[in-house]
Amino acid sequence: MYDTAHVIPAARRPATPRVWWPAGLAVVAAGWGAQQFTPLLLMYQGRLHLTATTVQAAFGLYVAGLIPGLLLGGPVSDRFGRRRVMAPVLALSVLATSLLMLGGGAVGWLFAGRLLTGVAGGAAFSSGAAWIKELSALGPSGDAAHAPRRLTVTMSAGFGLGPLTAGVLAQWAPAPTVLPYAPHLVLTVAALAAVLRAPETRPGGPGGMLRALRLPELREPRFRGVVAPLAPWVFGSASVALAYLPGVVRPRLGGYELVFSALVILLTAFAGIFAQPLARRMDGAPVRLVATSLTLVVAGLLVAALAAAVVRPWLVVVAALVLGAGYGCCQVCGLTEVQRLARPEHLAGLTAAYQAVSYVGLVLPFPLAAAGRLASPGVLLLVVAGLAAVTLAWTAPRARRGTSAGRYRAVRRSRG
Repeated sequence: MYDTAHVIPAARRPATPRVWWPAGLAVVAAGWGAQQFTPLLLMYQGRLHLTATTVQAAFGLYVAGLIPGLLLGGPVSDRFGRRRVMAPVLALSVLATSLLMLGGGAVGWLFAGRLLTGVAGGAAFSSGAAWIKELSALGPSGDAAHAPRRLTVTMSAGFGLGPLTAGVLAQWAPAPTVLPYAPHLVLTVAALAAVLRAPETRPGGPGGMLRALRLPELREPRFRGVVAPLAPWVFGSASVALAYLPGVVRPRLGGYELVFSALVILLTAFAGIFAQPLARRMDGAPVRLVATSLTLVVAGLLVAALAAAVVRPWLVVVAALVLGAGYGCCQVCGLTEVQRLARPEHLAGLTAAYQAVSYVGLVLPFPLAAAGRLASPGVLLLVVAGLAAVTLAWTAPRARRGTSAGRYRAVRRSRG
């Protein structure tokens, strides 16, 4: 029997805007752990004498753990409860970071740590997305509508602050393969303490795990025609700035590649946060939000192609800002669509399915690095920009004639 001691009955729901903060802190910790490794890529490449393809494989291995973590973490939290998933997931994140601390001596520890980081991050993001929405609904009236933006902000804060801290420590502090990971351990332990005191919003549902894994919303034309094609560009756009562009301009960085990589990651993440007002203004017009999000991705990739062609770090900064804005708008767009489509009992599961598709974009730097012998980085990025433009041409008309318009109207009526 599930422990319902901390489940808040509807009659005693707290009307405080901070009720969602424990879940938000857990997502910040997961995002921090996911990206703290990224600015250290070039350091490991030099210390361990790795090829660019091996380094990108270590970066992309995160996705191999992330996708099963997402696909299982969401439905498991729908079935057994948000806190019962989030607490052990945070403990797993601590273990993953501890393995990364051993990675300065052998690349195998990096691979193991990145794989477990992906599992922990996937489960945290999928269950955390649902928990933030449900806890927001316990707050003041209308707070649930802010859930997609709150999730994007908390993820982006972790994605930005984690690598900035790790990059600065690796550049100037002692023990550059160990000390950069210490702040994440402290943050994750604090998040675990907060989660253990947070209210449970889903005490568990009926049926077994097979029932929890069935998601009829995946068959809806709007999910297949709009959400699924858009999803890979959420992190596909960000990963180009985070993991690919700094290596392209490395010869121009004068030995400051670690702090430059950290700065690029920070700017990408916080551009995603600062794009939230733009996404919020278009929340009631899904077609405009889809079109604007993918247009920003195309524009950012074109700037990235120019930066790679002329090898200019300042253009990498510009590309990171535009790509970050595209990441933020795409994330809000996708999460908003999912939360409108999902039935309450499938919220975490459908969010996990969407996020699994979105995180496929994180592997984009790997084929770009592998194809480096066939074409220049500038040409490869132009090809990627063309693919994003095709996605825009595909999704925009389908968003306009989406079959869920009636459900959108019902959601807006329920918001008052």
